[in-house]
Amino acid sequence: MHSAGFATVIAVGAGLAGSLQVAVMGRFGERIGSWEALVFSLAASALLALIGLLILRRGAGRLAAALGAPKWMWLGAVMGAFVVLSITVAGPAIGTTATVSLLIAGQLVAATAIDRFGWIGFERIPIGWARGLGLALLVAGAALTLRK
Repeated sequence: MHSAGFATVIAVGAGLAGSLQVAVMGRFGERIGSWEALVFSLAASALLALIGLLILRRGAGRLAAALGAPKWMWLGAVMGAFVVLSITVAGPAIGTTATVSLLIAGQLVAATAIDRFGWIGFERIPIGWARGLGLALLVAGAALTLRK
């Protein structure tokens, strides 16, 4: 288990990396094709993750347990591939800012639904007026980034 401080730092780092990823993958997709960029990116990511696993766990750890997990849990991989493909296509078409803004707005809408309805086994968290207003403003702000 990691501390909240470490989790906060790594989440901010992921946000910074995600914006850079949108810009880089957009250019990569223009250069070699969106699907080719997707496959290369996921293969390189899988290789790096495997190397990290082998070093940190001194072996494959519980990787084989993934095959016995409920199949719906594999959706994480499907969603990850969809995110990488979508940023590869959207970045050059609408720009990095709009792509990231819409990605974040979509994530917040989905996260709110997950919290509100307790999907995937999470505790239900009600949506108060402040949370609802914040979400509406973020979605409106994301839509405004489409204007040039």
